[in-house]
Amino acid sequence: MTDGPSSTTDAVDPDAIRVVLADDQALIRAGFRALIDSAPDLTVVGEAEDGASAVELLRSTRADVVLMDIRMPGLDGLAATREICADDDLAGVKVIVLTTFELDEYVIQAVQAGASGFLGKGVGPTELLDAVRAVASGDALLSPKATKALLARFAGSNSIGIDRAALDGLTEREREMMAFAAHGLSNDEIAERAYLSPLTVKTHLNRAMMKLGARDRAQLVVLAYQTGLVRAGDSL
Repeated sequence: MTDGPSSTTDAVDPDAIRVVLADDQALIRAGFRALIDSAPDLTVVGEAEDGASAVELLRSTRADVVLMDIRMPGLDGLAATREICADDDLAGVKVIVLTTFELDEYVIQAVQAGASGFLGKGVGPTELLDAVRAVASGDALLSPKATKALLARFAGSNSIGIDRAALDGLTEREREMMAFAAHGLSNDEIAERAYLSPLTVKTHLNRAMMKLGARDRAQLVVLAYQTGLVRAGDSL
């Protein structure tokens, strides 16, 4: 028997980033809740133990970010991510997929479905809080080293690619920024290499996302591999 979705009814700081936790393990949810609620600018507004409950909660809580486990009973995290990201009423919700990097073959599909990034369940407290803030702002792809490794594996698979002509509408600078991002570099790291300000880097990446119809930076990175702009094994 399940308890279904639960939401926080106490007054919530209107300026805080609102987070929903979706994981079938109560202990993991409790740990994440304690950590997130300890940050003054973040608050957990609901918990769900399956994907269907998570989607229901997101419709009622106006959450900004959902931490989504992949393997859950009923509607799993991958299907829930697709449903969330296809719903115009939930367009402002950012999905962070929680996974174990070496074992989870579905994480790339989650990014393609619209997830904004992913983290390992063993992530450190500071990294988790920073990840929630980054995704809520629409700014950064999470865990760049792990992202690079997973996307390289994805690029080496037999997945159907996208014609490189899709990049024709980008400027040379936008393609350059896209390639740097696909190698897992943060805006600050790209700025240092390209002798630009972080804001200028962000502007180029945002323009590339708009032109390619990418929901966020995570999808932009996937497109970099699918179009062949970046290939597994490429070096900077």
